[in-house]
Amino acid sequence: MATAIPSIACLGVIGRNNNPLHTSIFPSYDPATSSFAPVRTPLQFSLLLSSTLDVFELRARRVGLTGDYGLLHAVDERLASYGFETNTGVKFVVVVDMRGRRVDGGVVGGAGALGLREGEMRTVFKAMQTAYVKLMQNPFFEPDEHSPVAQTGAAGRRITSRRFAEDMRRIGEGWTPGVTAL
Repeated sequence: MATAIPSIACLGVIGRNNNPLHTSIFPSYDPATSSFAPVRTPLQFSLLLSSTLDVFELRARRVGLTGDYGLLHAVDERLASYGFETNTGVKFVVVVDMRGRRVDGGVVGGAGALGLREGEMRTVFKAMQTAYVKLMQNPFFEPDEHSPVAQTGAAGRRITSRRFAEDMRRIGEGWTPGVTAL
């Protein structure tokens, strides 16, 4: 018997000026066709990531701190977004598909139809932050080139580092509920 467990559907990195820096989209299991395909289009994921900015702003205003914001909002019965903000204002967003990975046999890990435990995404945020810090340490990377139009006069660009994209792909494909290191 095949069971579906949570998987990452999308990873997003949003700059301190609320400009999108990077988006990685991952396929999810579709039991109707027994195949893997993204549950939303790239445009829909972009809009979903943008919608999390309001939640970040409200929680930052209320709490006044940065860090792990946990569940930002449940999009529908299948998708939920989780967020983390660094002390420099860069935001990491993880969109989880609650039925995204097929597992043959019984339920694996501590999740299932009930959702994720508190702190389950910390491993993902830590891995994303590590990849971002490695990117910032690259002497050929210019973080200022990613600022919005109002400050530089040029359009903000996305992160195009192949190594960073590979790190995001490894994180998204390697996470399952209960994983403690990525």
